[in-house]
Amino acid sequence: MTQDLTIQKLRHATRFRLLQVSRVTRLTPAMLRITLSGDDLEGFVSASFDDHIKLFFPAPGEAKPATPSMGEGGMSFPADRPKPVMRDYTPRRYDAAKGELDIDFVVHAGGVAAQWAVNAKPGDYLGIGGPRGSRVVPTGFDWHWLIGDESALPAIARRLETLPAGARGQAWILVDDEDGRLPLAAPAGVEIVWRYRKRGQDLLQAIEQTALPAGEGYVWAAGESGEMRPLHKHLLAQGLDKERMRVAGYWKRGDAGAHESISD
Repeated sequence: MTQDLTIQKLRHATRFRLLQVSRVTRLTPAMLRITLSGDDLEGFVSASFDDHIKLFFPAPGEAKPATPSMGEGGMSFPADRPKPVMRDYTPRRYDAAKGELDIDFVVHAGGVAAQWAVNAKPGDYLGIGGPRGSRVVPTGFDWHWLIGDESALPAIARRLETLPAGARGQAWILVDDEDGRLPLAAPAGVEIVWRYRKRGQDLLQAIEQTALPAGEGYVWAAGESGEMRPLHKHLLAQGLDKERMRVAGYWKRGDAGAHESISD
């Protein structure tokens, strides 16, 4: 029987939660994992590896961020409090039994989110909203390609963990150098290829040198917007059906809050 390869789009009720840091774990010199907990986590749902949630950071001098309410006009914030800085992040792991949510932060100079993560300690507050929806990609494709930089690592790692044992494919991941590598759990048939900026490598070079495999496959890619656009163009030129890929810009040089879909 042919496996159903239909991509399922789910909508979730939008909820805003105020959580507290319970642990801070250094994963690499460039990445921190912040584990959040709190009663507000009850009922949290993340159905897809590339879901994103909105993070609300405390304003300077405040312990807790202002959290919005949702009305017909969208999000609205309390008029008597500073509007928080907001960023989109991937829920790396949710453990309902333990009441924990992991979010992995790339730490770099100058970023509000990165600076918050570097200074985070148990008891600190962070607001989250969503996910508003999930795009559930079946795991039964003949092959899987996962492509991205550090910002995409949480989603790539989560996807690799959920692929079946017999899955085949490749994951290309761009980091600064060897210190940026993370141990990843993946099926034996999925090759993980690390690319290094400090060696002059990028993601497009790797994809251009690799032919699309035969059969039904799926490509997921995310990273810096300017780097993802030519990659998306190349995949289309190779004949990949636009319904068999998702390419997103998780960040953009010069625009810290950018988060955009490129393949839609």
